[in-house]
Amino acid sequence: MRLATSAFDEAILRTPGVREVARELDERIDRIPVELNSFGYDPWGFEPATLKRFLLPAALLYKYYFRCIVRGADKVPEGAVLLIGNHAGQVAFDGLMVMVAMILEAEPPRLTRGMGEYWLGTLPWFNVLLDRMGSSVGTPQTCIDMLRHGECVLAFPEGVRGMNKVYADAYQLQEFGLGFMRLALETGAPIVPFAVVGSEEQAPAIANLRSFGRLLGMPAFPVTLTWPWLGPLGMIPLPVRYWIEFGDPMRFEGDPNDEDEEIAKKVLRVKGTIQEMIRRGLARRRSIFL
Repeated sequence: MRLATSAFDEAILRTPGVREVARELDERIDRIPVELNSFGYDPWGFEPATLKRFLLPAALLYKYYFRCIVRGADKVPEGAVLLIGNHAGQVAFDGLMVMVAMILEAEPPRLTRGMGEYWLGTLPWFNVLLDRMGSSVGTPQTCIDMLRHGECVLAFPEGVRGMNKVYADAYQLQEFGLGFMRLALETGAPIVPFAVVGSEEQAPAIANLRSFGRLLGMPAFPVTLTWPWLGPLGMIPLPVRYWIEFGDPMRFEGDPNDEDEEIAKKVLRVKGTIQEMIRRGLARRRSIFL
């Protein structure tokens, strides 16, 4: 059950539409099996109460702002699985929307364990919130432990190369890292490819000042039509429609310690599948807002 922690929270939860989404989110999160210790956390610091509170704004964006249309959520198998997809949009709303989709659309609901970039672990407060919401900094051992525990793990092999690319490269998959494939081979977990269409248009970048970003301790510094000119308001995404499609599970066999060339051949199969799913998604939509 959701606990309002302030008068503001209570007022928000009384708002028509918000109340219904909060109730649905609570009910489905309560159905997710999780082993909590005496302090209310799982082995990786996940706390259901924190997820309910902080995922509600994302669920409202999912339903009313991005108006997400999801296909194939039923293809995600139970037990250990790696969700692998394209990354874009300057801010990781795509990861949040996939996380919400797996809770609201999958049956039974699944907690998606997002694997964040290493630099996110250096951000005060946010690094703790990441753990409390079920995600983590994407170290190989953490991912292996989660998969061996039967978790649903989300990873973006493009990393910041995909998220912070300029709009001229929209929907062109960037170089994939090889780590996710080694993890799949190590644990035997299937890979479910997914494609997000809409995220590229939420904040089209006209430039990326990587050197300036490194001075700020960030891997990139994208420049959009609104950021940094409008300050924090410039980070608000455009109200594009999201299309999220999950593909059929892909299973791979082999030595996780193989040479990069051998691992790369398997990675290219996943990348090619996602690129084709993106192509279909782009052909399906009528406009970026519909």
